[in-house]
Amino acid sequence: MGSSRGFIFWNGEKWQRMEKWVVSAKRADFKEIARRFGIDQVTARLIRNRDIIGDSAIEEYLNGSLLSLHDPYLMRDMEKAVRILGEKIDGQKKIRIIGDYDIDGIMATYILMQGIIRCGGDVDYDLPDRILDGYGLNQNLIDLAYDEGVDTILTCDNGISAIEQIDYARKLGMTVVVTDHHEFKKICTDGEESIILPGADAVLNPHHPECPYPYKNLCGAAIAYKLVTALYSAMDIPEEESRELIEYAGFATVGDIMDLTGENRILVREGLLQLNNTDNLGLQALIRVNKLAQDEISSYHIGFVLGPCLNAGGRLDTAKKSLELLLAQSEAEATELAEELLMLNEKRKEMTVQGYEQAVELIEQGDMKNDKVLVVYLPECHESLAGIIAGRIRERYYRPTFVLTDGEKSVKGSGRSIETYNMFAEMQKCDDLFLNYGGHPMAAGCSLKKENICLLRQRLNEQTRLTQEDMTEKIVIDVPMPVDYITEGLIQELEYLEPFGKANTKPVFAEKNLKILGIRLLGKSMRAARLKIQNEAGKVMDALYFGDMAYFRNYLEEKFGKNQTERCYQNRENDVTLSVTYYPRINEWNGKREIQIVVQHYK
Repeated sequence: MGSSRGFIFWNGEKWQRMEKWVVSAKRADFKEIARRFGIDQVTARLIRNRDIIGDSAIEEYLNGSLLSLHDPYLMRDMEKAVRILGEKIDGQKKIRIIGDYDIDGIMATYILMQGIIRCGGDVDYDLPDRILDGYGLNQNLIDLAYDEGVDTILTCDNGISAIEQIDYARKLGMTVVVTDHHEFKKICTDGEESIILPGADAVLNPHHPECPYPYKNLCGAAIAYKLVTALYSAMDIPEEESRELIEYAGFATVGDIMDLTGENRILVREGLLQLNNTDNLGLQALIRVNKLAQDEISSYHIGFVLGPCLNAGGRLDTAKKSLELLLAQSEAEATELAEELLMLNEKRKEMTVQGYEQAVELIEQGDMKNDKVLVVYLPECHESLAGIIAGRIRERYYRPTFVLTDGEKSVKGSGRSIETYNMFAEMQKCDDLFLNYGGHPMAAGCSLKKENICLLRQRLNEQTRLTQEDMTEKIVIDVPMPVDYITEGLIQELEYLEPFGKANTKPVFAEKNLKILGIRLLGKSMRAARLKIQNEAGKVMDALYFGDMAYFRNYLEEKFGKNQTERCYQNRENDVTLSVTYYPRINEWNGKREIQIVVQHYK
């Protein structure tokens, strides 16, 4: 088997890729759903596979608009937060927004800045330094704010865990309003679990157990947007003005890898419409220096092109540079900042590749071949890249991965997990080995003493119950669909399902036994190929495949022999056949339109 990503395990003799293909078997009356909503039965099946059930949910999924967004005043403490900020704005008290150094924190800070300025408030901002300050609100930031005469601290994308820090700020006489989307700290007393609520003057977080807000999965910037919407309403500012900030909330929702369901889906869809016509000079410049067309930006471009540039500031320099880009007042200033962030991101990519290659070498040349939980120590790796590298190693080997590196005072690390391994729960079993740690089932961060690295690796592997089945990636096929069923109308209908992302992934179609009539490599890097395919019904079509071409050819030679593979690459009669998963698209070139598929996996 093979794919554009690849999942590799050690079989005792060599590294092999492993995948298991399964067909989603969720049931519904697809014919009736298709009739009721005027869609193809394939589309109806795709919607059911995403657990969209019931007429109202399907209607919102297909046609949800800004009218479907919930009233911000449903959020616990919203009325209190609006009253406090309204009084501070009217009294010209100094308000300081303290955000975070990633996309969500940057966008949330920008939204609150613009909102409070529009309401006439005296406001500025501060963002923590990843290395010097660490995550979120800390005493240094509070002392600095106090010394500069700040009356009110307004957090965004942080603050829910800053229990001691907020108590400290309150003792100094400062007002604190928290807006955050992270989970509350919890304590267990006599078998009863309860949250620890920070002692702020108001706390906006849908995860509070007593918060009646219907949708819980908003990111920090989306909560900031809700607060500004409510503030504008209280200040009699037209609702249309708050809607101008949706593109930043939508951008952050994708960048923070939130579920693209419910309100998030609407925020991203509406945000992309605005982003493709943005008036923000900084975003215009960022799109321009990345050589993108401003009217063709999708969630993919946020996640893999534009977003990483904004994140690069917080990783290798300062997140303030990214916020300055959004606040730029001239095209020249915006272009200069965008080019700096692009350069930082290119440097980040180079450093990531170096760290990734070092990690692969340690795993494949060292004694980790049989480890089910990978603990990789890269002492010279920049600590801000540990999580990215851990994610890539996890994708390559499909097993839980920790990447550790030397921090200023201790070893620091990040972990990325697989669906069958609760990373945070397993770390709790090694509580005595950490100086500090936190996270959730799929990702975590930690710090520990250098002498505990080997012990951590040993304990995590000894206590795990992972099986080979657990460590085999499941490729879930939405619909086994012959390519001759594809029409332009169906492809256009699939656009109703966008934007794609977490919890609303791009559909996966599949067909068995496709005859490969020919293969042509594309581009200088040879990382893509155009395949001429024919299915059992005789339909001939172009297919694109992006991936490791050397591995792809070796795979064909191993299965079909060198002679048949060579004939295939020469577009001559051959015996090469593949089963593939794919996504259809319309290719426009030289005034011609044709249907083709993009191959995702093959076997």
